[in-house]
Amino acid sequence: MAVIRSYRDLIVYQKAYKLAMEIFEISKTFPHEEKYSLTDQINRSSRSITTSLAESWAKRNYIKHFSSKLSDSLSEEYETEVWLDYSKDCGYINTEKYKYFIEQYEEVRKILISMIKSPEKFCRQQTK
Repeated sequence: MAVIRSYRDLIVYQKAYKLAMEIFEISKTFPHEEKYSLTDQINRSSRSITTSLAESWAKRNYIKHFSSKLSDSLSEEYETEVWLDYSKDCGYINTEKYKYFIEQYEEVRKILISMIKSPEKFCRQQTK
């Protein structure tokens, strides 16, 4: 097992970051009239998954704080899926690309849930 020195070493961070960059690229093709609604929102939520992960890593001295920020990351993941639903249903991404993103985000979601269920694996030893 690889040593995790930073949030950047977390597989879930790497997957979510890659997906956020892919969403950024595909969102460039969305209509201009969606700029301040769907385009900005899907980019914000997909990026917030990783930013909340980084924040949780910084708070890993305290299990409850760590778990709370992971919960924020999970919320952003779910929000991103909703924006993907809109992107598909509005015809901005095809079904194949939609399925790809949903499958990839399902992996991210499962890892986040696993981390939330076992935060002690990632948190520093707490002193009493």
